[in-house]
Amino acid sequence: MPEPKPSEVIVVETDGQTQRLEALEGWRLMEILRDYKMGVEGLCGGACACGTCHIEVAPEWIERLHPPRDEELDQLDEVPNASDASRLSCQIIWSDALDGLTIRIPEA
Repeated sequence: MPEPKPSEVIVVETDGQTQRLEALEGWRLMEILRDYKMGVEGLCGGACACGTCHIEVAPEWIERLHPPRDEELDQLDEVPNASDASRLSCQIIWSDALDGLTIRIPEA
């Protein structure tokens, strides 16, 4: 019997290339991106207090994620280049249901 394929997050880089990153159940998306050195800082360690883990979610995934809480929305108000697709990656806890999630890391 073949081993199950690990779930992955797809990161679209500014030059249009994509990176497929193995993602572990229960980890914050911020931790995954930081471990792969994808340009996400996460200075507050996931406390939703700094905005340095800002990402943009592909349109087809926006409604599939849990909605942002008020503290995330407040923090996103402070992010200069935030859009309707913006989320804080520290507030997304990875599960296999997110396999194939496509994101972009905006330029600072």
